[in-house]
Amino acid sequence: MAPRTTVPDAALAGLREDLAGEVYVPGDPGYDEARTVFNAMIDRRPAVIAQCETPEDVTNAVLFGRTAELPIAVRGGGHSVAGAALNDGGLVVDLRRMHTVVADPENMTVRVAGGATMSHLDHACQPFRVAVTGGRVSTTGVGGFTLGGGSGWLERKFGLACDNLLAVELVTADGRHVHADAEENPELFWALHGGGGNFGVVTSMTLRVHPLPEFGFALLLFPADAGPEAVSAYRDLVDAPAPDEVGGGAIYMTGPPEEFVPPELVGRLVCGVLVTYAGPETGLREIVAPLAALEPAAAMVTKIPYVQLQCMLDDPPGMRNYWSAEYLTGFPDEAVNRFCERAGDMPVPTGTQHVMFPMGGRVADGPADFPLPWRTAPWAVHPFGVWEDPADDARVVCWVKDVRADMRPWSAGAVYLNFIGAEGADRVAAGLGAENARRLAAVKAAYDPDNVFRFNHNIAPAAA
Repeated sequence: MAPRTTVPDAALAGLREDLAGEVYVPGDPGYDEARTVFNAMIDRRPAVIAQCETPEDVTNAVLFGRTAELPIAVRGGGHSVAGAALNDGGLVVDLRRMHTVVADPENMTVRVAGGATMSHLDHACQPFRVAVTGGRVSTTGVGGFTLGGGSGWLERKFGLACDNLLAVELVTADGRHVHADAEENPELFWALHGGGGNFGVVTSMTLRVHPLPEFGFALLLFPADAGPEAVSAYRDLVDAPAPDEVGGGAIYMTGPPEEFVPPELVGRLVCGVLVTYAGPETGLREIVAPLAALEPAAAMVTKIPYVQLQCMLDDPPGMRNYWSAEYLTGFPDEAVNRFCERAGDMPVPTGTQHVMFPMGGRVADGPADFPLPWRTAPWAVHPFGVWEDPADDARVVCWVKDVRADMRPWSAGAVYLNFIGAEGADRVAAGLGAENARRLAAVKAAYDPDNVFRFNHNIAPAAA
């Protein structure tokens, strides 16, 4: 049966009465703001947007959508770069009003509502000097980030975000409230460690936190032509191996207009080496000494609250975005050279970044059972297209795809799905692993047999 594109007035009135939050339909004041997402390439017009304030609101919204035969998309607190948070002519269950975060330092846990961002999470944890692996910017949504795996600056020390997932509350496609943890609904709990939002609407999650009494970072900027030496040096530092406290990456980007950046680098392509360090400044300075010996054009080495670093790299909303990634079996000199050469094709000046991250540490040592086949890859390359002019769409998308093609000789095959958009069923399968995909399909059939939650990296339910 085809979904409806209009909603009877009586049904809509009932939804407005049932919700503690707000309901928007086309023509309402605030509708256009409510349907706007981070990525300016996404322009969709849902029939109904239900901004929920409570888990009961989520149930009411889901049941309304099912009864009205509307396709249902779920919007968490973050970016939805691929546009999964919206649809045309359907219902959006919007969780952004549900963003409460409560840290419990006595039990070393934090409870996070489904619409919270990293900013909400990090600010709740910072007063107690505790943290859990978060996204690399403050505007990432905690829910989708964690359910997809959760890769960030602290992962080598604390593991992926989902490795620290202790419990989940969600609303299923038939409106039931379900709790999942290692003992209650354990198969669903397993699926929530990488299977994304396929199994229900997560209204809250409980995460383990870790002590983080000190934190610091070093950012060293080099002219673009010095990039191969800088990237190789960073690779060698990590492969030595570096202690798990070390994170960061090498990043080709547009030189920022900061006081520590020489004027001749501002607005031009530069190669940055970012070293994050979950420890004291003395340890950080010792770690970065080989990089400092390369005489960067600009350098900043400092201790800083983790929450502050999280905000420093935020990208502004309203830009056009196209991202992808390749996870690598290694990063030999030939791969370094190809990575650096492709930086020459980057559109500059824009917000586009050409990034390589180290994995390893607690990522590689984490639970092997979770549906995250990419976690054993030692390196990842993440072309991150961000631009403003629609005339540049084809150019930037082509550049991102070219980066992937360059890295394919060293590809591990698997990929972190949070880093990619709609790249086809084969890439989704690569992000989950073949055996995991079969097991996930069985979980999907148990909790969402009609594939209601399908505006995502979708896992189709197993046939009966």
